[in-house]
Amino acid sequence: MIDRIVSTTVHDPDDDDVNEQELEITLRPRDFASYIGQDRLKVNLQLAIDAARKRGEPLDHVLLYGPPGLGKTTMASVIANEMGAQIRITSGPAIERAGDLASLLTNLQDGDILFIDEIHRLHRSVEEVLYSAMEDYKLDIMLGKGPSARSLRLDLPKFTLIGATTRTGALAAPLRDRFGLIHRLEFYTPEQIQRIIERAANILSVQIHPAAAANLAKRSRLTPRIANRLLKRVRDYADVNGDGIIDTVLSDKALTLLEIDELGLDPADRMLLEAIIENYKGGPVGVETLAALTAEERSTIEDFYEPYLMQIGLLERTPRGRKVTSKTYKHLGKTPGAASEQNSLL
Repeated sequence: MIDRIVSTTVHDPDDDDVNEQELEITLRPRDFASYIGQDRLKVNLQLAIDAARKRGEPLDHVLLYGPPGLGKTTMASVIANEMGAQIRITSGPAIERAGDLASLLTNLQDGDILFIDEIHRLHRSVEEVLYSAMEDYKLDIMLGKGPSARSLRLDLPKFTLIGATTRTGALAAPLRDRFGLIHRLEFYTPEQIQRIIERAANILSVQIHPAAAANLAKRSRLTPRIANRLLKRVRDYADVNGDGIIDTVLSDKALTLLEIDELGLDPADRMLLEAIIENYKGGPVGVETLAALTAEERSTIEDFYEPYLMQIGLLERTPRGRKVTSKTYKHLGKTPGAASEQNSLL
């Protein structure tokens, strides 16, 4: 996937500056009081945490789902902090064999939290090991191969599994049903994103005018990860081309340089929408065709392009495919039918 500043993926630490990774962690809230937004989710989780602590039991297994960049990993760390528990963080693709999972589980202590990001990408054989581990706190391991193979059952500490996924439909039903708490993270409001930007600016010791924070929030795709990333890039621009104070004029210049428009679209988003208008008369067009058009995987289109474009009403998903809306034509300065007439003349 192309490297986009509005991408909601976490950059690979092997490819990025270590300081950038540390900065990302520094900006994350550590408790519910400093976690802005997701109010309904926080109330439900706080209730479950208070009840578990009162009974002296581990928290029920938690599944967090929703579009990327909304704070699932951060929420898992907040839950661990509120529970006063240690957290081990891994991801589905990193657990290649059942033995990898067994190593993780046997090294946990009572009350510890195991967080698995992208849990929908777990191998099926690993999922099957998780079933008894989540339900009975038992680990079934096969020793040896062939006729001499035998099963060994180990006792596990009473841990809490927190899974995060952008695609709940890709989870096997037996695994999904073993989570006691299943919650969706919603997109944030512009006001909440503005508060997140102002909080991050305070941590970074950056002066930002409220109007400039609102300008950044409007272009942050309602996603905290993108908001923090834009703030850091605008801070760089302010340090080089100004006195370090971010105002509306300076933020507009920085965002224009980054090619982020007033709705938070970048060149890749605009290219996708313009291609649907110019080549397919505004749609509908199949997602496989769009994937070929953008040289992206189908899952990338569904997970990274579509959620926000649909959220702000620029793209519709129909049984026949994807199509743009009248709002899209207005935003791109195009007239419905003009592109198709031009193509017919050619």
